[in-house]
Amino acid sequence: MDSQTEKSENAKVARAAGIVGAATMVSRVFGVVRDMVIAAFFGASWMTDAFWVAFRIPNMLRRLLGEGSLTVSFVPVFTEYLQKKTREEALDLASNAFTILSVILAAVSVLGILLSPVIVGLIAPGFITNPEQFALTVFLNRLMFPYIFFIALVALCMGILNSFRHFTSPALSPVMLNIAMIAAAVGLHECFAQPITALAVGVLIGGVLQLAMQWPALLKFGVKLKFRFNIRHPGIQQIGQLMLPAIFGAGVGTINVFVGTILASLLPGGSVTYLFYADRIMEFPLGIFAIAIGTAALPSFSKHVAAGQMDELKSSISFSLRLMLFLTIPSMVALMALNLPIISVLFQRGAFDVQDAVYTGQALFCYALGLWAYSVLRVFVSSFYSLQDSKWPFKAAVITLIVNVICSLALMYPLKHNGIALAGSISASVNVLILAFVLKNKIGSFLDRTFYTSLFKIIASSVIMLGAIGLINYFLPWDTSADLQSRLIFLASTVAAGACVFFTSAYLLKSPEIHAVISMVKRRLTRA
Repeated sequence: MDSQTEKSENAKVARAAGIVGAATMVSRVFGVVRDMVIAAFFGASWMTDAFWVAFRIPNMLRRLLGEGSLTVSFVPVFTEYLQKKTREEALDLASNAFTILSVILAAVSVLGILLSPVIVGLIAPGFITNPEQFALTVFLNRLMFPYIFFIALVALCMGILNSFRHFTSPALSPVMLNIAMIAAAVGLHECFAQPITALAVGVLIGGVLQLAMQWPALLKFGVKLKFRFNIRHPGIQQIGQLMLPAIFGAGVGTINVFVGTILASLLPGGSVTYLFYADRIMEFPLGIFAIAIGTAALPSFSKHVAAGQMDELKSSISFSLRLMLFLTIPSMVALMALNLPIISVLFQRGAFDVQDAVYTGQALFCYALGLWAYSVLRVFVSSFYSLQDSKWPFKAAVITLIVNVICSLALMYPLKHNGIALAGSISASVNVLILAFVLKNKIGSFLDRTFYTSLFKIIASSVIMLGAIGLINYFLPWDTSADLQSRLIFLASTVAAGACVFFTSAYLLKSPEIHAVISMVKRRLTRA
């Protein structure tokens, strides 16, 4: 592949990441609105703790059986079929995967409903001492468990569409979940003896709407999923060989999250909710930048591997990492510097008071320390799965779990819920270092002088941005007790000024990423 073709492939990754990022931004905005509505209606109490624990169980299974294992295992194999076999054979593989997955998910849903008391007892043992909270959590979990059936099928559809380089519908589908939950919170909370039940109903409706949203896009690409149940299909076996370690790897990641939930349930009331809302803010840059670039890069990486183009694969990995860090490092700095203003503006209203905002802001600061690692991890995982190696991500995840447990136990009592968030950041950093070392041994050095030069310019621009934020706060100090309008003006002006300073600095330092972004915007404006 010549340099021009290589640049074209990197441009495809950047454009696809832009599409996914824009769609995800819309979804995240609706997600923040959803959380604002929930905070206003229900605050941070034992009832919201019950809901978030109950929702986290099927949501973690989504990561376990959905994009956490199925999508990343399916895309490389399906891409190989599209590259080396006929379209009919590729679509037959998709139909088999859809049918087999549907059967498995139906069984999982039934088992989940039956075993909810056991699962909740394991996930939140601290709730057992409060029978009312435990019973509510079990009830909500049973109501929401079928969500996994719909959302895991969405993940398979996402894999199919992404392989065809279509990213919009899957990235926008979470909007349906957020809209359904907002509508349920506002319109149905008075319809139940326990008002928070309305949120569980909204989750279930949202799952159905997300799956329905994929169908028009599938039909556009001529994908008509039929009943096919050939478990001995070579492609299915190939996916299964990749998916089994992937499930264990995603399972370890899920256990990591549950460890945090279990330990937080042993801390003072509201700790689970503080961590949840802080994590929700973290998911905003992760979704817009990290998940977007990781999702866009996987089909490109898989195409290089299928064609035996290892040098081009290394170049694409380096480009994806540079683009990732260009967006996530300044985001990390901004989240740490503005943790309290962000939480205060978004959630401090109704039953969510100033103290709740302070505690949640502290958790956000600790989570943000690891944003760079959480983000880079997406590129490394995509790299391994494109090489059809799901064993090393699993091994690294196991080591990460051990590190997370040790750090959480060591930090949770002196730092309370903040110790759990900080432990997550530390363990994510360890995960990145392990995968970077193994990937280098597997494919050779993939970070050149261009990467390190770019990284230096990104860090320098971020430090200048931090200075600008500090200067604004010096002359116009933040006041948590001020009215919402004053707090909003402070946050909006500080974010806008910080962004302008960062991009201006990056432009003056001639960061290649900023010039790539400018070129892409110019092309879009020219086409318009």
